[in-house]
Amino acid sequence: MKILNKLPKSNPRLHLELIKDRWIPLKEPKNLTSAILLSIPFMIVAAIISLGIINIVSYISLRDFGLSLDGISITINLSGIFWLVFLLILHELFHLIFIPKFISSEKTYVGFTMFGGFVITEEEISKSRYICITIAPFLIISIIMPLILSVFGLLTTTFKFLIILNSMASSVDLLNLLLIIKQVPKNATLKSNGPNTYWKSVQMNKK
Repeated sequence: MKILNKLPKSNPRLHLELIKDRWIPLKEPKNLTSAILLSIPFMIVAAIISLGIINIVSYISLRDFGLSLDGISITINLSGIFWLVFLLILHELFHLIFIPKFISSEKTYVGFTMFGGFVITEEEISKSRYICITIAPFLIISIIMPLILSVFGLLTTTFKFLIILNSMASSVDLLNLLLIIKQVPKNATLKSNGPNTYWKSVQMNKK
């Protein structure tokens, strides 16, 4: 595992090698801006799902987040900044721990940029494992965690806010999940070249 301060770039030579070896490029957004714009519907749906789950196990209202008929009230303090940073790290950690042998991997990269954190692995990953890596932060933090916290009476307003924020931050992950499900056959293997993703089916490997 390597720690970087910027996203790794695609290697043109590796791209040619992968194409020669019959890896198929995933049809995905060409840059982060396009990915964010395309993921907006997923952001809305994910937030609604988390709101629904929280509403089932606890009370939630707009006033909890400083919204009322009188206006908007937002308070930013050191505690709030700490929790935001903690959420960012936790989100990326849940991506990372599902990558096989991520600690010893020389092809797995983690880091933080001004746009947030990232985890990228250029190891060959099965489709089922790749789906787990992609969806893990959303499922664990925004679906499972509110259920667990409510059982112990710990589902505070701060945690509700972080859970919903994580749902919205998972929108690009959910977009990638849809692209993988729609384009990649069952039992296929995926591999990244920087931000670009490729896949190869089992049948291709046997030829």
